[in-house]
Amino acid sequence: MKPAFVFGTRPEIIKLAPVIRAFLDRGVEPLLIHTGQHYDYEMSSVFLEELEMPPIDHHLEVGSGTQAEQTGLAMIKIEKVLVDERPDVVLVQGDTNTVLAGALASVKLKIPVAHVEAGLRSFDRTMPEEINRILADHASEVLFPPTEEARKNLEREGITENVYVVGNTVVDAVLQNAEVAERKSDVLERFGLKPKEYVLITAHRAENTDRRENLERLIEILEGLPTRAVYPMHPRTRGRLEEFGLWERMASIENLTVTKPLGYLDFLKLEKNAFAIMTDSGGIQEEAIILNVPCLTLRYNTERPETVKAGGNVLVGLEKERALGYLQRLLKDGELYRKMAGAANPFGDGKAGERIAEILMGLYKEGKLKVKSSKFI
Repeated sequence: MKPAFVFGTRPEIIKLAPVIRAFLDRGVEPLLIHTGQHYDYEMSSVFLEELEMPPIDHHLEVGSGTQAEQTGLAMIKIEKVLVDERPDVVLVQGDTNTVLAGALASVKLKIPVAHVEAGLRSFDRTMPEEINRILADHASEVLFPPTEEARKNLEREGITENVYVVGNTVVDAVLQNAEVAERKSDVLERFGLKPKEYVLITAHRAENTDRRENLERLIEILEGLPTRAVYPMHPRTRGRLEEFGLWERMASIENLTVTKPLGYLDFLKLEKNAFAIMTDSGGIQEEAIILNVPCLTLRYNTERPETVKAGGNVLVGLEKERALGYLQRLLKDGELYRKMAGAANPFGDGKAGERIAEILMGLYKEGKLKVKSSKFI
């Protein structure tokens, strides 16, 4: 069997690593295709090194661009690799332009697509990620929703065949690497941080960073932080701040330490030891509840509603009073803090990668890993 993995961003690398390891443990050598959607070394290569992944077979160097430019160039380059390599299945994870490009390039060559983390929905089609995940799901032959709620989303859209609820591979990744991060990372010492005495900030999504007024609202929240905070900043956010003339204002916030993107182990240690996390990242919403850290999400919707229902996550949007009000309550109300920190992880037992490898290998052995005519687009 020859599985191919197509990825291009930090979350994809982290979440696919347990699946890659599961295939390797079973004696199957995967083909690794990196689009380079996160083209910055610190956002990409360092994660591969830390996670001890095999060498990349094809690095496509797609880089930045508009949504159409990035997706189109990735499709062109992925297609050429697939024509040469002819894998038995292509695995993609999540909702990025890389995922959409990989799914479309593969299915049009009649190579079956397996979508890891299928079925997530924010029900907000103004988000490019929502379009990506919907189209990827409908192009895929095998779907791996992480939860029953995600499976029901697929069912409502008429997708019922070859759907397997396996849990989320982020649990595998966090459990496998949290202890390693504690031993190997000195990130707290480097930034002069003490456990549970700082807030971790991340914000990079287009809806929060591509409009000046939204960036200003984010800055207003950060200016009101009542405690120390650290913000590993995505290159796109830094670029927008400079473009809108807001960088100096962000950099001058007294309680805030802005850093370059960090390696996975450093970032994981920051997450685990944070008092709370404020983020617009879906993946970090998941990691926060796994690590028992309260999460305040800087969005008005989420494709991870399980975290909200479990009680570990609150949607605060870019509303200054709501965001800072919840943070103040967490600082003062020990019962609320314990409730959010103790919310049950809804994403599984950390064996999703093994299940995915077993299912795909079983379908391959049975001759069932192929694109059906009804699924071809």
